[in-house]
Amino acid sequence: MTDDINIHTHGRVGHISLNRPKALHALTLDMCLAMSEALAAWAEDDAIEAVILDHAEGRGFCAGGDINLLRQSALNDGGKAGREFFLHEYRLNHQMFTYAKPIVAFMDGVTMGGGVGISQPCKFRVATENTRFAMPESGIGLFPDVGGGWYLSRLGGRLGQFLALTGARLDGSECLWTGLATHYLPSDKLAEVKARIIDNPDRIGGILSEPVGTPPPARIADNADKIAKHFASDTYEDILASLEAEAENNGSEWAAKERDTLGTKSPQTCKVALRELVESAKLDDFADEMRMEYRIGSRVLTRPDFAEGVRAVIVDKTGDPKWDPPTPEGVDEAMIDAIFAPLPADEEWTPLS
Repeated sequence: MTDDINIHTHGRVGHISLNRPKALHALTLDMCLAMSEALAAWAEDDAIEAVILDHAEGRGFCAGGDINLLRQSALNDGGKAGREFFLHEYRLNHQMFTYAKPIVAFMDGVTMGGGVGISQPCKFRVATENTRFAMPESGIGLFPDVGGGWYLSRLGGRLGQFLALTGARLDGSECLWTGLATHYLPSDKLAEVKARIIDNPDRIGGILSEPVGTPPPARIADNADKIAKHFASDTYEDILASLEAEAENNGSEWAAKERDTLGTKSPQTCKVALRELVESAKLDDFADEMRMEYRIGSRVLTRPDFAEGVRAVIVDKTGDPKWDPPTPEGVDEAMIDAIFAPLPADEEWTPLS
């Protein structure tokens, strides 16, 4: 269906390899549809026992979704094409989350946004020294989607709230420490490990767990107590006030840095993310997560912050987004309620049948 993805089988293993290196393998609609079609076929094929998911070349595993398509849709067609992309991307996320056969995602490189959405549902998630994991949507006026609410809300110590608000990047050892990765391997071992999985798809867990040395220390562990303290509230203004007090009264460089980081983010997105994680933690069905995120995505796609955030950060690279509303106080509960409200019945998200 598309040259941007390579789909093969190797004996008893299906192999999906993202192949859009100039865009760090960011997902297009055609890539999502091709992945869904392959996974559906392998689900019915008794000869296939497991699936490998990786990237063909370059420094990205998957840097996200098709941001340019989403922005053009927001500006030109009232979000129609963007909602179609979300519909099928979220269907792929749900398909992978409920997939009966083990999928091994090799997050060897940039793993952000849409890349999180296709790696976190996998039973095995392998990080390396090249992994750079983030949900950076607060910087472009979107929100942590593709199941981000589900995964982040289930991290301990308010780490999910910290990652959702700040867009902080984790390296491979930090992904392992937080549980976002199940295994850590040096990148020079990947080819050997993939070959062994292809030869022994019934022994994936054992192959990945064989000793390969000790990962580097997880730097985020040193800040875990500070994150738990200052990101404890589900009210955005409380978090900002806590960081401000720590920076001003105790001279904390860490608190000042995180306060200043939040000062660059969309207030709307930050409040949406905090509400999303509260609601996600209550859910028992991943389909309900996708349904909620589709409602949010359908609304924030056409609100001012998304097109403006992408302009400032990605298109013009000026780094000067003009958020609307510009302050947390301007984002009231009625606005957030409207973003989370159900869609008309015929517009709600549905999983693949």
